[in-house]
Amino acid sequence: MVNSVREQLLASHEEFRRLAQEHARYSQRLESLTEKRYLSDDEKLEEVRLKKLKLHLKDQMANIEQRYGREHSHVA
Repeated sequence: MVNSVREQLLASHEEFRRLAQEHARYSQRLESLTEKRYLSDDEKLEEVRLKKLKLHLKDQMANIEQRYGREHSHVA
């Protein structure tokens, strides 16, 4: 159910799609940082910042999913 809601939102909701794309970019950057054996101080700060940004985006996406679910549960 959650995946179908997410897929519908990715197809039809511009803000949700933008948030998901940004979340994916942060994930890719975090992955590249975690592949390194050692991180500089700046990279460590970036890692923490990216994790916080990703979490914030995930929360925003979850809020949109919940609103969408409430709005469309009355239709079904």
